[in-house]
Amino acid sequence: MDKQQLRDAYKLYWLENGKPPVSVYAFCKIVNLPEASFYDSYSSLDALEKDIWLGIFQATLEQLKADETYQNYSAQEKLLAFYFLWVQNLKADRSYILLQKERFRFPVLHQGQLDTFRKAFMQYAEALVKEGYQTNEIRERKYISDQYVHGFWVQALFVLRYWINDSSPQFEMTDAAIEKAVHLSFQLISSNTFDSLLDFGKFMFTGK
Repeated sequence: MDKQQLRDAYKLYWLENGKPPVSVYAFCKIVNLPEASFYDSYSSLDALEKDIWLGIFQATLEQLKADETYQNYSAQEKLLAFYFLWVQNLKADRSYILLQKERFRFPVLHQGQLDTFRKAFMQYAEALVKEGYQTNEIRERKYISDQYVHGFWVQALFVLRYWINDSSPQFEMTDAAIEKAVHLSFQLISSNTFDSLLDFGKFMFTGK
């Protein structure tokens, strides 16, 4: 079995049992695979789970990069396009994800499962931020600019959690939430709004 077949078999186990296999041995016994063969692809079931999330992200990014129109988008438009397509791709695994929805509660999320996806997403966000500097969409700020990518990661988690709980037709409320969240974030990091908030905070702190 290749990695994709292992991921599909793992998701099927979750869908049929509502919980993960108790061990690699138990999983391999079900899929009729020697345990040693499993380790040719993954070091653990946790590593397999992480690869499921990374795979969805990578597939989304590959689709976007293959689109010539996307290449001409602004940084804000690219992030919007990413979220819209990412949520669309997540639909294929919605039942699997909903079985694990308790793992994605705010403020404590099961970050370990999303770790490799988080690293890949933050690299993507970092590239968007640098692009935003060049096009003047994003203002570079001393000591704060490095935190932009962390803010976008929190935003991605917000989008994920919102979509998980969305019961609107065709998840139209998620689309609206994405538009508002991205618009607000770029408003804060591209205009004087954030600087005004900082100045006000400094004034209040100094005044006290």
